[in-house]
Amino acid sequence: MNTSETSDQIPPASPQKSRFSSDTRSSGVLLHLSSLPSPFGIGDLGPESFAFIDFLAQSGQQYWQVLPLGPTNEIFGNSPYMSSSAFAGNPLFISPEQLIQDGLLSTADLPEHNFSEFLVDFAQVTAWKKGTLNKAWQTFQQQTAPAEQDRFFTKLIDTHHWLKMYSLFMALKQQFHQQGWMQWPQKIRCCQPEAIRRTTKELQKEIRYFQFEQYLFFRQWEKLHSYAQKKGIQIIGDLPIYVGLDSADVWAHQEIFTLSPQTGEPTHVAGVPPDYFSDTGQLWGNPLYRWQSKGAVQKKLLTWWQQRLQAILSTVDIIRIDHFRGFESYWSVPAEEETALNGSWKDGPGRSFFEEMKKQLGDLPIIAEDLGIITPAVEKLRDDLGFPGMKILLFAFDDDPENAYLPQNMSRNCVVYTGTHDNDTAVGWYLSKEVPREAKALARRYANCQDTDAGHFHKQMIYLAQSSVAALSILPMQDILGFGNDCRMNQPGTASNNWQWRCAPQFITKTLAAELKASTTLFGRLPAKKEEKAKNNIDNESERG
Repeated sequence: MNTSETSDQIPPASPQKSRFSSDTRSSGVLLHLSSLPSPFGIGDLGPESFAFIDFLAQSGQQYWQVLPLGPTNEIFGNSPYMSSSAFAGNPLFISPEQLIQDGLLSTADLPEHNFSEFLVDFAQVTAWKKGTLNKAWQTFQQQTAPAEQDRFFTKLIDTHHWLKMYSLFMALKQQFHQQGWMQWPQKIRCCQPEAIRRTTKELQKEIRYFQFEQYLFFRQWEKLHSYAQKKGIQIIGDLPIYVGLDSADVWAHQEIFTLSPQTGEPTHVAGVPPDYFSDTGQLWGNPLYRWQSKGAVQKKLLTWWQQRLQAILSTVDIIRIDHFRGFESYWSVPAEEETALNGSWKDGPGRSFFEEMKKQLGDLPIIAEDLGIITPAVEKLRDDLGFPGMKILLFAFDDDPENAYLPQNMSRNCVVYTGTHDNDTAVGWYLSKEVPREAKALARRYANCQDTDAGHFHKQMIYLAQSSVAALSILPMQDILGFGNDCRMNQPGTASNNWQWRCAPQFITKTLAAELKASTTLFGRLPAKKEEKAKNNIDNESERG
């Protein structure tokens, strides 16, 4: 293994140049990395992820949307939206096959396994991957002289600001038997410099293991991302506005969050009031940012956000910001509350935040997740910034002609979805007894199709999405395949049996690619030919000149 490649493998903090444009029609697929086929119980960065990019290219797609890529844990139901780091990658996505190619594993090193190809068993997969990655770590140590290891890890942490505290955080979590950092000894909990120096020295081997994991993840991710770019596929990443309480970010930057200085526990937490998904609202439990702070704290908060945006822009091409409305105003709930009912709205940082980020980073390729309770002020912020919003077809059919999700009420500068990871599938929605018959009939009328067969309903929704005026159409893989609600990714408000769905390899076929390409072609969403792109670039340069 060539350790001289180090600085290139965890991506540097520099934005990609790819941009969403409302001037061209395009389409893509929503499928999280964990849902890809793989022999090892969870989708990963191995051959099947490259094959999926081939599938996207063959079917005329230009975008692949994924969920957040950070580490997950069992305490929070393995949700990718409650990660232990806003910067790190999920080691469960590291491909054993790639490690064999790199000489860090042999086939004989892989423990026996019997994984489902339809569902992720996170406990089983985590134990198996941990053993496999430990073998790769042992091989690395055997192959690499101690002095070379010192140079390797020094270069890693010097190049990537977040890695030092993340790896220490993970080593401390291991030492304290996965206790939350709020229960750690006071000096370590408060990140006192002497305690940090001492524990860093004491836990050096464990710390380096977690740094090694991140090296492997980003080394493999960069290979996949480069392949996607060569195939004309842009990757849409997902950035949750909030981070988990028990995360390296909150522990290492306590002053920028709404925490009690005595205990480290939140004083107020994030959520949303009652909405489409829950009569009592959603109590997420994430600590809130101290947006109203001044001076040094405000500077630290903005610096942290700048580093966060830089990091994700070096990893993906476009960012979907989850809960974008929180930048205009956010729901603040006292930490002692058991539901989100008794919260209140607080002002977010607004337009000035994005102007500052643009000043530091350049143009921001952002899709605003603007679902839920959206006010004219949120819409104005989105539109003033020029960010495309999201339109969900399954929200459209309530017999309100002003419904913003109806096809005739969409604008070009938006992204249309049949559904998202939080929705039922199209077929599941159609079969649901909770959905009024009138809503189903209205959906069929919009698709100009009176076919009442639930098995065909997904095709009607794909027709509406692809034919809409929205510049970008994103289709969940479950809807492309016509799967029911047993393949739903997440049920908001529930803590178990989420994030498990996997797409077995036999479903990703050339026939499916041809069908998807036919729809994409019919509605003018195919990629422009290279010569047309070149002409458009020349025309654009002429106009600017």
